[in-house]
Amino acid sequence: MIRFWSSIHTWTSLICTTFLLMLCLTGLPLIFHHELNHALGYEVEPPPLPPGTPHVSLDRVVEAALAHRPGEVIQFVGFDRDEPNIAVLSMNKTAEANPDTNSHIVIDRRTGAVLKELKSNEGPIHFLLKMHVDMFLGLPGKLFLGAMGVLFVAALVSGAVLYGPFMKKLDFGTVRRSRARRIRWLDWHNLIGITALTWTLVVGTTGFINALDDLILKSWQAGQLAEMTAPYRNSPRPDALSSLEAAVATAKAAAPAMTPRIIAYPGTMFTSTNHYAVFLAGDTPLTARLLKPALIDAATGALTDLRAMPWYVQTVFVAQPLHFGDYGGLPLKIIWALFDMATIALLGGGLYLWAVRRRKSGMRSNDETEAGAAQAFLGVAE
Repeated sequence: MIRFWSSIHTWTSLICTTFLLMLCLTGLPLIFHHELNHALGYEVEPPPLPPGTPHVSLDRVVEAALAHRPGEVIQFVGFDRDEPNIAVLSMNKTAEANPDTNSHIVIDRRTGAVLKELKSNEGPIHFLLKMHVDMFLGLPGKLFLGAMGVLFVAALVSGAVLYGPFMKKLDFGTVRRSRARRIRWLDWHNLIGITALTWTLVVGTTGFINALDDLILKSWQAGQLAEMTAPYRNSPRPDALSSLEAAVATAKAAAPAMTPRIIAYPGTMFTSTNHYAVFLAGDTPLTARLLKPALIDAATGALTDLRAMPWYVQTVFVAQPLHFGDYGGLPLKIIWALFDMATIALLGGGLYLWAVRRRKSGMRSNDETEAGAAQAFLGVAE
């Protein structure tokens, strides 16, 4: 049985380690993406105004964005959970255009003034995010990295199974400093691996879930969203859209304990050609991630449907911030970064131990060879 788990552990580890090192290295700065984007000028702070300054109508915000980029249309309106005085309007030439090419107009909600224009594909954080998410390969890249996540979880589980039998003669945390360098590396490898096991399982599992987000979105579009918009399936987009301010007020009246986070304009991927989709969320760290769409008829301003999204979509909403430690503010991000660096050491140590074992494989006895098969992630004790 040990030989079986050793074989699983070794091969799953070797296949995915290189890609996991890339994910850990790119993921480390992404943990602090808000802070880094702010420092680099890719996030905007509104100018100081007296506390309690009221917001202007969203219709005025819309007018400011359309005047800033004449000839274009609004696809989405987003509200920053941490900065309620800012609205970000994503614009493109048509409602159906690829959002990756959008321009993002940052507007002060208190004055209606345009603060800055940003592009979807600008900045070093965007480069790192694309590398981390899909290696610039789109859906195939996502699915490939998702498969690497599955192998990573398999390596962790098999390593945990092997850890007990191979460490039963040593106290927890033992590092045999008087032994050869390979043995010292092995002991550190074991200690880091078992200490970070829970974190690596969480990050590996949420990474796999996040890799499926495009497929999950398409499933929601073909299922619940199609059901919600079925009566309007063959209706054209209205020539004139009703008030966005009134649409948001209608959505808030239907869900008074929730706050609008994103508004999808008619014709975009998150709604129909006839509806504003106002996505609302709660105010706790968890419920703030769980969105509930309210569909507002874009011609009449009437509410046509409001329902919670399916569990599989909510799973993605929970997994995405958890993957980057974006739940508990800066302290949790620092903890996530420390575990990320520990995982980099774990992966690098595993590669070193495997290389040493390969060089010395001809000199080992049968027993040593069997034991050495577990040395890719959590390792063994000798």
